[in-house]
Amino acid sequence: MTRPGHLTDDDATQLRTIPARSPQLDAAARHAASFATMMTSREGIRPGEWIAGVRAGTLPALHTFASGLERDHSAVQAGLTLPCSSGAVEGHVCKVKMIKRRMYGRANFDLLRKMALHN
Repeated sequence: MTRPGHLTDDDATQLRTIPARSPQLDAAARHAASFATMMTSREGIRPGEWIAGVRAGTLPALHTFASGLERDHSAVQAGLTLPCSSGAVEGHVCKVKMIKRRMYGRANFDLLRKMALHN
């Protein structure tokens, strides 16, 4: 997953030829590109029309994803429209969890705190 402008010539050629071999791959690639555009341009109004387009297709995995988006509609809309993000906090939480897993549960809070501060 990268922006099309960042692809090498070989990768760009493969990206054009592989989906052309299968209508399902082509539809999945179009939906993924549309979703990526919606996310990067923060178009919070569009999830409804994207979900409707997915529902019109025959890709069960995307139907499941679309159902999850519908269940958390307010969170999805907020994530696609608001400028604030909890990404930095999530990164720190992930880092602490990784440290704890690396120690196989032997870490108490004091040791975890010291390791997190030193990393």
